[in-house]
Amino acid sequence: MNALPLLSQGDFVSRVVALLLLLMSVASWVVILWKGWLLRRARVDVARSTAAFWQAPSVAEAQRRLASFDPLALVLPLLVATKIEANGTLAAAGDRSQQLTRVLRNALHAVLHKLQFGQVLLATVGSTAPFVGLLGTVWGIYHALGAIALSGQISIDKVAGPVGESLVMTAAGLAVAIPAVLAYNVYGRLLGSIEADLEGFARDLRELLVDHPA
Repeated sequence: MNALPLLSQGDFVSRVVALLLLLMSVASWVVILWKGWLLRRARVDVARSTAAFWQAPSVAEAQRRLASFDPLALVLPLLVATKIEANGTLAAAGDRSQQLTRVLRNALHAVLHKLQFGQVLLATVGSTAPFVGLLGTVWGIYHALGAIALSGQISIDKVAGPVGESLVMTAAGLAVAIPAVLAYNVYGRLLGSIEADLEGFARDLRELLVDHPA
């Protein structure tokens, strides 16, 4: 069954639903491909960057090494955040440990926000695409019933087009939703692993700088 002739026979609502599903599919696949590349790079870069940091003879040398080992700027912002001076402000209040906890938490949130970008879109597409397809399905069945009511009798040529259109919409909604849901779950696990590594590094960095200020 060719979907294009069926959709060409649809009205404004059917075409809007089809266009919306197409846009959702394109947007989700762009995010899926981009985040797949990003998270693979992030997992490797975080491991290499943290290893390079702890193998450095000093914090200053470690920062220079991170400039080349951390092109995505996932680990370096944590170290840079500890260098910020805020004398005379509430940010400088408290002991060294409290200050480091605050700046590292803020830097970690900023890094994780960058890594999590696109997750909301995948979740939204995965949860709403089947219902958008269902809207097209209901609309197609409504057309089929309307055609029957106008003709006064059941005729296959009156019903086949709208019913075929509704089936295409149902399949399209599922085809858009399933990759988004799978990607959301897989990337969620990868994000959790990277987040744990970054949190562990931030905690170790805090302990290091409390005992040995740079």
